[in-house]
Amino acid sequence: MLRASSAGGVVLMLCAAVALIWANSVLSHSYFALWGTPIPILVGLVHFDVTLHTVINDGLMAVFFLFVGLEIKRELLIGELATLRQATLPVVAAVGGMVVPALLFVAFNVEPHTARGWGIPMATDIAFALGVLALLGNRIPASLRIFLSALAIADDLGAVLVIALFYTASISWIALSIAAVLLAVAAIANAKGVRAMSFYVLIGIALWFAVFESGVHSTVAGVLLAFVVPARTHDDSRVPLLMQLESVLRTPVTFGVLPLFALANAGVLLAGSGHLVTTPIAIGVATGLLLGKPIGICLATWIAVRTGIASIPSEVTRRMLLGVAILGGIGFTMSLFVAGLAFGQSPDMLVSAKLGTFAASIVAGITGWFVLRGAVATTS
Repeated sequence: MLRASSAGGVVLMLCAAVALIWANSVLSHSYFALWGTPIPILVGLVHFDVTLHTVINDGLMAVFFLFVGLEIKRELLIGELATLRQATLPVVAAVGGMVVPALLFVAFNVEPHTARGWGIPMATDIAFALGVLALLGNRIPASLRIFLSALAIADDLGAVLVIALFYTASISWIALSIAAVLLAVAAIANAKGVRAMSFYVLIGIALWFAVFESGVHSTVAGVLLAFVVPARTHDDSRVPLLMQLESVLRTPVTFGVLPLFALANAGVLLAGSGHLVTTPIAIGVATGLLLGKPIGICLATWIAVRTGIASIPSEVTRRMLLGVAILGGIGFTMSLFVAGLAFGQSPDMLVSAKLGTFAASIVAGITGWFVLRGAVATTS
């Protein structure tokens, strides 16, 4: 899993670079026209008029969130978050790494129309972060990689909750009720021993449409579905459906969905956008990621260790933890996603948020790598 995430991080970086170059080249018009391509979708008597950009951000990203949900569920059941002792340090660190960046963003954006972006600097991009960590090879202790992965997964769970609770416009209670019924059907089927992947795929498609119509962001359907997918079998010789589905999705999500998301969302027209780099939104996002993330993660970790509720793995030094905390400021995928939810109706605000995200993610990646390289050198 770690190798796939690391390789995916490299692909993600390349796609982001291609998007930026394409959006600022002589072919700029074709870039923005492509993602605005209308795509009609007819499901029974229901007709949807969406764009290619919407298909990626609302449709394909739901598959990404399904994958994230499956990872979270696996980690909670048998992974690094399975016991209280294992989960405490990364979960506490993740909470600190979400709260402090949000507070710093709001400190720069007290007006309600800009304060809405407080969720942008809260999440860590696990693919990017592990990609940077992979550049240091086997010199990095395995426990440090596990800590970063667990922190990012806990971070993702927090981001999903933030999206569901705070970035929902109006609610259609009928559609939401249908979604609840579909989830109940899937949960009952799980309890009754239904293990056919096709059943859960069909339920998932129907659930996506119901959530899409409800007003809650449709990607939340992916996470909800993950938590009703069977994680156990009646036959110990068979692989649980959760593991099967996670294995099936890993490659297309890592090398398909996320790179497409980067291509569709990282293209920012830089000409004439210079003034947007110094807006409170851009400064708030950059400050939240660059300072809020490491301060929040380190402070929460220190409190957890000081109070005795958690301990730092024996192979991991405080300097290594600082390096990982700085890498937590690589927000990219989730930050861009939340930026679209917060400022999708305001192009200038959205560009400001994207520029702040790009700048912070690049600086955090380079700085974190240097700190970790120095930490490894002193221990070798």
